Amino acid sequence: MKFRKVALIGCGLMGGSFALAARRAGWAPHIVGYSASASSRQKALSMGVIDVAVDSMAEAVTDADLVLLAVPVKATEACFKAIAPALNSNALLMDVGSTKSDVVAAALATLGDKLACFVPVHPIAGKEVAGVEHSDADLYQDRALIVTPMPSSGSVQVELAKQIWKSLGSYLTELTPAAHDAAFAAVSHLPHVLSYAIIRGIFQQHNGPDLIALGGPGFRDFSRIAASDPVVWRDILSTNREQVLLQIRYFKEALKDFEHAIQNNDPQALEAMIRQASDLRFNWRMGANQTSEE
Repeated sequence: MKFRKVALIGCGLMGGSFALAARRAGWAPHIVGYSASASSRQKALSMGVIDVAVDSMAEAVTDADLVLLAVPVKATEACFKAIAPALNSNALLMDVGSTKSDVVAAALATLGDKLACFVPVHPIAGKEVAGVEHSDADLYQDRALIVTPMPSSGSVQVELAKQIWKSLGSYLTELTPAAHDAAFAAVSHLPHVLSYAIIRGIFQQHNGPDLIALGGPGFRDFSRIAASDPVVWRDILSTNREQVLLQIRYFKEALKDFEHAIQNNDPQALEAMIRQASDLRFNWRMGANQTSEE
């Protein structure tokens, strides 16, 4: 497996880490990059993440046999429109977005006769910091990669996508786009909402900064994802709104149970709920020591 030209659309953390990992794997000798920000392009070039920086998406994908789209999910449709005319009909096109139903809809609306090129994927990896300067060749090592092929995705492209991510050290799970969005609303999108809400709720109190200063390792670990990229997470929560709202309703019901037990001074009910959650968490094993940011 070797590609003559890899095009990177979005020279940030996810795209930059993919480029570094691909270069290390030995199948991407020539990587061309485009970002909306000229400074990001130049930084990626100076770091050796990409070999050539270009001024347009169409120029980046021309003659590329592999294209990775690593942009906020709400920018996906505009990117598809920009690259579709220049995309090689035999190329493999992937995105790394954290929602999938909206990405599939964007592809159906814009890619036309290039639909077979597109294989949507979601690497369950990231950091709470953004930017190409945080790129890490090990970011995808021992992490889950969710593949959500479309009926229109070419069989050659689907198999190639799987080979690529396996070569970067990821382990693969295949889901439909709808199943993906429902699952990640529960295990990723809702936790981010809760982390943001707790930080916001504390700071809205008159002594919020003093309270935060008292936080220990548990609070640090719980609140870490509240430092995640605001634009990325604005788009994720907006595009998966129905599933996120459903998970918020489930959470509200669970929170009410705790509220009632505390309000009614019912230590037995409180202990039973805590024990149930504790046992479930203790017996859970995250696959292959995976750590999820999205």
